[in-house]
Amino acid sequence: MRKRGSDLNRFRLPVLQGVLPFDRPALPTEILAGITFASLAIPEVMGYTKIVGTPVITGLYTILIPMALFSIFGSSRHLVVGADSATAAITASALAGMAVAGSSEYLALASLLALLAGVLLITARIIGLGFLADFLSRTVLVGFLTGVGIQVASTEIPPMMGIEASEHGTLHKLWSFVQNFDQFHWPTVAISIAVLLVVLVGRQLSRKVPGPLIAVVGVICLSWFLDFDASGIAVLGPVPSGLPALAIPEVNWSWAPIKQLLPTALAIFVVILAQSAATSRAYAARYDDKFSENNDLIGLSAANLGAAFSGTFVVNGSPTKTEMVASVGGKSQIAQLTTVLIVLVVILFLTAPLAYLPNAALSAIVFLIGVNLIDLRGLVKIYKQARSEFWIAVSTTGVVVIVGVEQGIIFAMVLSLIDHTRHGYRPKNSVIVQGKKIGWHTKSLAEPNQILPGLVIYRFSHGMYYANTQRLTEEVTSIVQSTSNKINWFCIDASAIDTVDFTAGYTLKSIFKFLKRNKIQLVFLMLEPDVKAQLDKFGVSDLIGAESFFDTGESLISVYQNKATGS
Repeated sequence: MRKRGSDLNRFRLPVLQGVLPFDRPALPTEILAGITFASLAIPEVMGYTKIVGTPVITGLYTILIPMALFSIFGSSRHLVVGADSATAAITASALAGMAVAGSSEYLALASLLALLAGVLLITARIIGLGFLADFLSRTVLVGFLTGVGIQVASTEIPPMMGIEASEHGTLHKLWSFVQNFDQFHWPTVAISIAVLLVVLVGRQLSRKVPGPLIAVVGVICLSWFLDFDASGIAVLGPVPSGLPALAIPEVNWSWAPIKQLLPTALAIFVVILAQSAATSRAYAARYDDKFSENNDLIGLSAANLGAAFSGTFVVNGSPTKTEMVASVGGKSQIAQLTTVLIVLVVILFLTAPLAYLPNAALSAIVFLIGVNLIDLRGLVKIYKQARSEFWIAVSTTGVVVIVGVEQGIIFAMVLSLIDHTRHGYRPKNSVIVQGKKIGWHTKSLAEPNQILPGLVIYRFSHGMYYANTQRLTEEVTSIVQSTSNKINWFCIDASAIDTVDFTAGYTLKSIFKFLKRNKIQLVFLMLEPDVKAQLDKFGVSDLIGAESFFDTGESLISVYQNKATGS
């Protein structure tokens, strides 16, 4: 373990764990990384406001207080917390019918959603629900983010062409675009293409080239010089400057809006858990660092509460932003704190030029954000390596695109749970037999299935619970009834069993009675103490006797052979 990891372990205060201890010689590199990240992130977060439907300045607010709060209270040295396309799309989907996009009421509801997410995150830390992050599999996450990418990218096509698309829903917007195909505004199209080319060329040259920033600054200058607004090219218009007013979201504080937003807040909560935990784990492993998921929950909660009280929308641990910082040399939260200071300067002194920014330029940047989320390589890889999981990913993508983002994340959670249950429902059980020359090995349940004459060792490869007890009964019955040689002992190898629920305990007692009727003794091999305690509680241990449990294969064979020879 690197010295940095051991130092972090000694640093036990629940704040600044992503900053301290820091490497003094690396400080200039960290600051430079923060400056570079700011140039990449500022145009991006402005683009996220188009997805959410809030004023442009709120995108900068997602960096200012939320990012600073996570840097203080989180534990990951690498995770970047800020506006994210997935949670932005879920927010927009939930608020679409509740208020007019861009209005003060709409923004207040977006802040309320961030407040609910922050409360859920701190509640998860208090009662230990961090494990819910594991209930979004990599498969459905790829499908979900691909669906979000398709939705985000397709939504920005009409404004890139200068077409108003008032319809809701991805398919309806695309159909509206097709119907109004002849209404292209070619100057707007030219601006969109120019921005796309600048960003893509910058990306090809180097990931450190701030293509979006170059494109935004360039098109603002052209807009000011050529007066785009007078030429019929839509621009943002005046953007307020100054620090956000810290206040409770100005909403109707009754149960009705909270009840309406709570399912969306739960969906956002799961996405934040899954994406943030996965990203923190990946980068901690890459740099041999440590982090605490529980402390990160506190940091994520603080960041969303900060977003709520500063008048902006939900923030999330972002894989793309984390990679941005890592790719330019950032290895601690010092880089993110540097970005916060730069954004502070922009908010205070440099918002006036944003009034000249064409809407099409912002749409082009958001379009590329959506395209980057479409993970075709990931889908192809899943298709080649796990065909059944590929269809799960594609189904998730389809639900997101056709039905909606919020429904897509719920669908993804359900599919993840079904996929998990499927693996436990049909475990790949086996029997243990003697090798041809030496040692033991597993084989299918077909004959020959006895390791010694009269002794069967049946390996159950999953926890025993209500969903797989029928399979357990069927396989034990099949082995007993199909074998050509008489069985004296039926041993269950329990080395892979980590739990036994009430239904499984009842089933084991039934299996014991079935075996006893056939004059076969039931024994267990390598049972974990916790599982043994469960068998004690369900009365299985008393039924089969204390002498029926063996810690090693050698002791099992020895006792069996002694009884077989009568010694």
